Amino acid sequence: MAKIKKKGTTGQAKNFITRTQAVRKLQISLPDFRRLCIYKGIYPREPRNKKKASKTSTPSTTFYYTKDIQYLLHEPILHKFRDHKALAKKIARSLGRGEVGDAARLEKTGRPRISLDHVIKERYPTFVDALRDLDDALSLLFLFANLPSTQTVPPKTIALCQRLCSEFQHYLIITHSLRKSFISIKGIYYQATIQGQDILWLVPHKFVQKVTGDVDFRIMGTFVDFYTTLLGFVNYRLYTSTGLVYPPKFNVNSDEKGGELDAFTLESSGIEAIASIEGQANGHVDSKQEAGQTNGHVGSEQERGHEVEQSNAQRHADEIGRLIAADPNDDRDDQIMQDEAPTDTIDEFVVQGEGADVLDQPRQSDSEAGTLFAPYSFFLSRETPRQPLEFILRAFGCKRVSWDEVLGDGAFTHDEFDPSITHQVVDRPPVIQDESTQNETATEGDHMESDAVSKPARSGRMPGRTYIQPQWIWDCINQGKLLRSDLYAPGATLPPHLSPWVKPTKNTYDPTVPLADQENSDEEGVEAEGLVDDDDDLAQVGLDEDMDSINGHGMDVAVAAESEDLSVDEEFGGFASDEAPDGGAAVEDDDRTEYQRELEAEAAGLPYTIVGSAAASSSSNSGLAKKAARKRQEDEEELERRKMMMPKKKRKLYEKMAYSNKGKDDEARKLRRKRRRLEKM
Repeated sequence: MAKIKKKGTTGQAKNFITRTQAVRKLQISLPDFRRLCIYKGIYPREPRNKKKASKTSTPSTTFYYTKDIQYLLHEPILHKFRDHKALAKKIARSLGRGEVGDAARLEKTGRPRISLDHVIKERYPTFVDALRDLDDALSLLFLFANLPSTQTVPPKTIALCQRLCSEFQHYLIITHSLRKSFISIKGIYYQATIQGQDILWLVPHKFVQKVTGDVDFRIMGTFVDFYTTLLGFVNYRLYTSTGLVYPPKFNVNSDEKGGELDAFTLESSGIEAIASIEGQANGHVDSKQEAGQTNGHVGSEQERGHEVEQSNAQRHADEIGRLIAADPNDDRDDQIMQDEAPTDTIDEFVVQGEGADVLDQPRQSDSEAGTLFAPYSFFLSRETPRQPLEFILRAFGCKRVSWDEVLGDGAFTHDEFDPSITHQVVDRPPVIQDESTQNETATEGDHMESDAVSKPARSGRMPGRTYIQPQWIWDCINQGKLLRSDLYAPGATLPPHLSPWVKPTKNTYDPTVPLADQENSDEEGVEAEGLVDDDDDLAQVGLDEDMDSINGHGMDVAVAAESEDLSVDEEFGGFASDEAPDGGAAVEDDDRTEYQRELEAEAAGLPYTIVGSAAASSSSNSGLAKKAARKRQEDEEELERRKMMMPKKKRKLYEKMAYSNKGKDDEARKLRRKRRRLEKM
């Protein structure tokens, strides 16, 4: 007879453990268990059958892998938690005895310090793994760097987050690793490329943050402790790989004056740092150096093998050189050299057919994109956000960024009238002067001729300087080139600020493409879409629009003609084809319709030809709308016939796909209709 298996010893009951059982097994409190799981990267799991995984009659809600909890039994941090619990008992005993001094001494000197260095090494075996997990770390640390200090968020944590974030920004500036940025209502998104890994994080706007009580900052503080250790490791590796001394020197006086990025001083560790920094800026790292840093050493046998391979390659190259020198009259090599001659142009991917995949076009090298603003000098007005603009401009090669003195220390110059400034970022509408102000300015100009040479007029414009809005900088870096500055002039209606990570797909609305290139055959020409759909603004076609078009040609209609129009309408009854309530239904009797239009034109005192042309255009629009509706009906009937021949399973799958596509098409159609209205205004 086979041995009877005991319940709860195999299957899901053995593989999973509840949270209560895990806390009892580790012999720690629930908050300490949460901290330990966050540090070690252990998360709840969802079993296939909760009833089988639970050993009790009531199914639990939170499960963990049994192997994960077994792995936590040997964690050194667990011993620190127990030491902290023992210290809390000693402090409570001293306070109970009235020994306040001993309690203060124990709290100050006996508190165990938790180190997360070994946890970082365990969770991220390679440096690339740490870079891949840097998105959430940067977003959370930049968030805490902008929070006000409270009881739940101590000032030391905020200062640490600010220092680490500024160090990371300095690395992006010196290596020109920043690629794209986007302004949203949540904050400013940044994307950087470090050693081939794209890192995307969010920085909140510089507003006064209000800390609410419904957020558990204890759990967020645990994540901050882990992420600060992670970013410290990453910054050290990035700085040392580029030949910079870490940590950089920090000037407290400059930081108190609002210097921020300027408060840090970067130092080079030697001459080799220059070549390493240039390699990082060009987007590549020496593979031998990276391998040496990762593995630590290379065996002598491998070195001898590499030397043998290099000698064999050199011998083959010498033989090829002798063969080429033996035949000097051979022109084939010259042709090959001409074909393989390097050019400044880059290849482009051409779409082969309709519906084919659209690949990203190759761009210029990263070093060229990193020096986009290098030859220019910028001045930031008081109303502009200084921190993101300074970071972006310096990351893209600008060495001369200036701002007003009230924005803080660290500017290239605080003089707004410096003639070396080429661009000024303004985020306020231009001041319009009236005649009296202009006369006063002219009178003052006669008395102050000497100042007029060095300073601008009272309008605030310097001759030869380009005035732009902040969006121009973001759009330039996202497109990788300098855009027209007149489209971003102060007071101008800005073009749409689009996300650089959203790529347009087929049958979707693309705001960068002209409307005529996106319209379907049903929407071309007469906006058949508006005539067919239930849209009050576009489907209202009648005599009022005809009269507006007539007035547009320079002819005025007397107000007294309205009563005559009404009398004519009452006498003859009915409507014209373009005034029909059903959107332009045809009238059976053409003679009567023609006679009615002639009488209406005579009552209005207008030539019949103009009214006839307007009515004809309206009737042609109606005819095109009918033709489009008829074509849609035929297509739907043909589609239904094809669906009848499909199996039930495939037909249901097709209906789901068609439903989702229809929703996308409707959304794109609404956006095109909205854009068409705006273009008419």
